Amino acid sequence: MMVCAFLAASGCAYRLGSPDRSLPGGYRQVFVPVFKNKSMEPGIEVDFTNALIQEFERAKIARVTDQHQAEIIALGVIEAVDYSSSGRPEEGVLATQYSVVIRVSVTLVRNTDKSVVWSGSFSGERTYVAPQVKASVINTVNPLYNLSARRQNIGVAAAKMMAEAHDRMTENF
Repeated sequence: MMVCAFLAASGCAYRLGSPDRSLPGGYRQVFVPVFKNKSMEPGIEVDFTNALIQEFERAKIARVTDQHQAEIIALGVIEAVDYSSSGRPEEGVLATQYSVVIRVSVTLVRNTDKSVVWSGSFSGERTYVAPQVKASVINTVNPLYNLSARRQNIGVAAAKMMAEAHDRMTENF
């Protein structure tokens, strides 16, 4: 009890969060256009764009604004989305699980002269169970489940990858 009172009265310099973090160059206004999608997976660019915007808004290190007011632009590219499956063909099962591997790059570009201020590449992998039926000779029968599970896992990967991207682009500047 005495220690808590001492710490409260001392006004120690400990603060929650990380106020020392900033974008390279100390920029405070960022524009995040929709990510460019080079993969064959339609629509996932929105997941990545929204995830990065959410990281900026959550951390309050920089304010997300329109392109004309921004000092810096965060350009994202989904380089590839690859899928693999694993199963036990000797038991007649087509696939028991799927893996999705995503590669993304993010580049910070100064709005005035379009010079690159920071760049990074990120990859993420998620594994999910294939849809199953009772008969052991057939599996992966529900393409709607597979699509839904794939998109859900891509969304989770997007959030994690953009949290990492935000953390890496704002550290030690």
